[in-house]
Amino acid sequence: MPISGKNSVKEINIDNNLKNLIDKAQKVYFENFNGDAWLGRCIFLSWYCALGDCDFCFRSTQKHKIQHPATARRTYESIYTEAFLCKVNNWKLEFLTGGYGIFEFDDIVKICKTISEIFGEKIWVNLGTLSKPQFEKLLPYINGYVASVETLEPILHKKVAPSKPMAPYEKSLNVAKELGLKTSITIVLGLGEPIDDYKYVKEFIKKHELSRITYYALRPVKGTPYENGPDPEFVAKWITKTRIDFPKIEIIVGTAETRLPEISLLLRSGANAITKIPATKIYGTTGAEDIHNLIKSADRNFISELRKLPDVNWSKEVNKVIKDKILAEKIISKIKDYEKNRLNKSYKEFSKIKKLEKDKCEPCGE
Repeated sequence: MPISGKNSVKEINIDNNLKNLIDKAQKVYFENFNGDAWLGRCIFLSWYCALGDCDFCFRSTQKHKIQHPATARRTYESIYTEAFLCKVNNWKLEFLTGGYGIFEFDDIVKICKTISEIFGEKIWVNLGTLSKPQFEKLLPYINGYVASVETLEPILHKKVAPSKPMAPYEKSLNVAKELGLKTSITIVLGLGEPIDDYKYVKEFIKKHELSRITYYALRPVKGTPYENGPDPEFVAKWITKTRIDFPKIEIIVGTAETRLPEISLLLRSGANAITKIPATKIYGTTGAEDIHNLIKSADRNFISELRKLPDVNWSKEVNKVIKDKILAEKIISKIKDYEKNRLNKSYKEFSKIKKLEKDKCEPCGE
């Protein structure tokens, strides 16, 4: 069962129209993808943003409390520890992100380089608007650029994100495409948009030839104007329409620990992966087991791990990438702290899995 709260999902009601859309979207999905699903993980560089006025965002409630923004940024060892945990559990890096005005750009390039080395592949970034010279510095380490446009209906966009005009984002998307990068946007659902606003997303995907889109179900934050997240059926409609119109696009959907019952629905609607699950808090709990089972019930193969930490020689794993011995020791210490403490502290509504049984025999299920 999910955690109760304002944004919780208790039940799902699918009418015939939505069922027909889901059936069609599921058929399109399996014609273009292999059935693998995964947990997407966004790695944040900070909890502060120099803009800080998107009206739904947690950072908009924090900006006035932070006198010295530099103190709100994460340490290198904290950022890299999360990257190592993502890698060994196959939580795919959705993107590296952070608020405006935290790190110098050369520092961001350095972080992108290291995280790319940790994962052994180029990464996606969601770092606001970027110029061509900035993209060129990042090119050795990134393969995709994400624009957090939030919503595309012009009037609603000005209300929701007053300091994030669309033109600079579109320019960045065009530059990224010109340089051979993949492109993506994020859309927040539950800001007051009707389903008819999907037409703006459809037009935008076509215009910029996006290869990915992330839909987030709004999480109401205290201190913002929003009290409730969207119904799962509403989120499913956006996913089905996108999958049917764009068969090969990668769709990631942000859900929550309070919305677990919707996971199967959203995957059956055509999503490739889920994100926004607080993995370290739910790790090894009955909630994590629920996620594995819900994904399986959608006829999908969950390639990420949330139940049992793999047996890893952390000294070997870290030192293979991190050549700064002092930094490597800090990372190893922090990983051990995660293993001993943080991964063992879970929501009280979810009990810990006592023992993860060996895989059941496939023929008999015993």
